[in-house]
Amino acid sequence: MLALTGCSTVNNVLGSVAGGSGPTEGQLGYVQGFLGGAVADEPRAALVARDVLSTGGTAVDAAVAAGFTLAVTLPSRTGLGGGGACLVYTHARNQTEAVLFQGPASVASGPRADRPAAVPMLARGLFALHTRAGRRPFEELVVPAEQLARFGTSTSRALAQDIAGVAGPLLADPAARAVFAPAGTPLREGETLLQPDLATTLASLRTAGVGDLHQGALARRVEQLSAQAGGPIRVEDLRAALPSFAPPIQMTVGNDLLSFLPPPADGGLAAAVAFKALQGNASLQAAGQQGLAAAMAWRQGGRDAAALLANPPQASAGLPVLPASASLVTLDRDGNAVTCAFSLNNLFGTGRVVPQLGFVLAAAPARGRVEPPLLSAVLAHNVSLKAFRYAGAGTGQAEAPVAAALPAARHLLGREPVAAAVAAVPEPGRANAIGCTAYMPGRADQCTAAADPRSAGLAVAGQQ
Repeated sequence: MLALTGCSTVNNVLGSVAGGSGPTEGQLGYVQGFLGGAVADEPRAALVARDVLSTGGTAVDAAVAAGFTLAVTLPSRTGLGGGGACLVYTHARNQTEAVLFQGPASVASGPRADRPAAVPMLARGLFALHTRAGRRPFEELVVPAEQLARFGTSTSRALAQDIAGVAGPLLADPAARAVFAPAGTPLREGETLLQPDLATTLASLRTAGVGDLHQGALARRVEQLSAQAGGPIRVEDLRAALPSFAPPIQMTVGNDLLSFLPPPADGGLAAAVAFKALQGNASLQAAGQQGLAAAMAWRQGGRDAAALLANPPQASAGLPVLPASASLVTLDRDGNAVTCAFSLNNLFGTGRVVPQLGFVLAAAPARGRVEPPLLSAVLAHNVSLKAFRYAGAGTGQAEAPVAAALPAARHLLGREPVAAAVAAVPEPGRANAIGCTAYMPGRADQCTAAADPRSAGLAVAGQQ
């Protein structure tokens, strides 16, 4: 039976119903019947994705809009200063690709930098994703995030918890304090979050294009203002940082082809190794340890991903403390699907908001105690049927790979319902997933979207 979670909808910033002939493409309500589904770590992002699907947008369009929205509503874990990685299945191509956009450390953020920063990659990454199956204009997909930043949105439970957890050091930065404690005390759940500077930056991306952030006037402002936030980023760094497309790590499961994020998104490698171990009846603890050992071996440069998947290490000294991340999953009625994981390489990145631009800088990876996150996502499709089967993502520091692998294994191998499979993820892992037991295109009533019941996220799926 189709799952339907969440009944409210965001304000119509994508179009309005006019006239008596019904909505046209690009307006809310255009799609009748099954919309698809969306899951995100913050509710507003899931609702924005649902609205995009309602206008006739694809799963790619929905993921792009939700990705920008998360940059506004969950800036503790993702944002314009950060990066990420996605898997995208396109029905027309009948293949799954990885889109990789993890920001490298800025060359200018050397050992003497106050807060070494990574090069912003989110906007370029989402633009690259949009090239794969985007139907709605890219600039249209930036509008919901821009509106939420400009006119305000309720502080979600997830963001309020993150602010409370690091309020002391975070609010020592005047620019961060102006955003996250405008009245002098940290924002609490339900209070209005206003980000006018971020709205102006998003408006620049919408009107001048993403390239402006990497080699135009906006790039020059980033170079000037990032230094004031302690993490200098040069225009040369911005210009050189490019997203890439890569074949995923893949394995056959029954009649389906299962894809995982490839390195450098090495959480995908860890998730693939963990899934394979679970498939071989290993304990959850052993599977998780094998996955982490494989990721550690790859980071140390010992072996390539294929060799590590075929013969994973059995033990590891373990990874150091890993950063927070966020995820989303989208599906449309045509069977296109996306699953993404994002990060700032630390909770609130460097802990500094870029003055006048309004976004947090991501921490430079592999500098000091900052380790890259284990970005973890999985997607299954059936090559013969040209149809989607399952997509999921995991977060939760070192448990992120297991959070991606375990629900996939329990659902695809054990035929467990998606919601129950997601709920089985061990602490501190969190999972988001969408599964269609009769595939998509196929029987829409057999598609279910689930957010981790312990998280503050939201799953929306169903009919309109």
